[in-house]
Amino acid sequence: MRFTRISVRTGAVAVAAGTLAAGTLLIAPATQAAAPAASTHASPAALANIVQALDKSARIPGTAWAIDSKTSQVVVSLDQSVTGAKLAKMTTVLSKFGTSVRTERVAGTFHKYIAGGDAIYGGQYRCSLGFNVKSGTTYYFLTAGHCGNIASTWYSNSAHTAVLGNTVGSSFPGNDYAIVQYTNGSVPPGTVDLYNGTSQDITSAANAFVGEAVKRSGSTTGVHSGTVSATNATVNYAEGTVTGLIKTNVCAEGGDSGGSLFDGTKALGLTSGGSGNCSSGGTTYFQPVTEALSVYGVSVY
Repeated sequence: MRFTRISVRTGAVAVAAGTLAAGTLLIAPATQAAAPAASTHASPAALANIVQALDKSARIPGTAWAIDSKTSQVVVSLDQSVTGAKLAKMTTVLSKFGTSVRTERVAGTFHKYIAGGDAIYGGQYRCSLGFNVKSGTTYYFLTAGHCGNIASTWYSNSAHTAVLGNTVGSSFPGNDYAIVQYTNGSVPPGTVDLYNGTSQDITSAANAFVGEAVKRSGSTTGVHSGTVSATNATVNYAEGTVTGLIKTNVCAEGGDSGGSLFDGTKALGLTSGGSGNCSSGGTTYFQPVTEALSVYGVSVY
């Protein structure tokens, strides 16, 4: 694939000549909690206990879960790799929760979105820049932590001759955010590329909510729309588990990692991973951007 629009102001970073192993994202184990009795309409506390129990005993690659507040259930997603012994184990774990849990099959397999192409390069990879941010007069950009871990210096071209900046913080696994400080003297605009010759100004950051209409911008597939289906979701990739994510029905593909999730002028998240694609549709999870802003002491503008 060839990416022809490189916009430092926006966010485009995805992985070039190589491919990382499918899946990524880890997080500290949740405290174990007693499984609640089966219930068609479980209480919020009971649902939280189920999530904690799953975090402790069911971190099987290819699975994900989140609370569906509309049906008062925990929805457990199984990708196409969950078969045989993995499926048997998951079935055993879930059987104790009765109708408080429902399962769904998703297309493809859960993986982080990282692949080859043109955009912002680090090492042999590229990812998608999320949001430009600043602290005082110092400028940075945010991207995915699994991108920040793979390179200390980022460039705007595949020849690695146009330096953008250096990775100064990265949290992955455990979270999925990273921050890169611009060293090329640029003052990038606080916008997101809409891939139609225009851009979206970002003026604030917020926490996503269920049912919110959102858009995602990434260097491989451009801009796609959808809605938030859950928050505080857990995903079990091949490399480990990540929690606290935003679950959406927005599609994404390899190379979109780190890209922007937004609602109008509000920054919401950084593309983490998911399943499916933008031809047949899919499920994509995002690292909430508010956490990264707080940890690094920066702001959108």
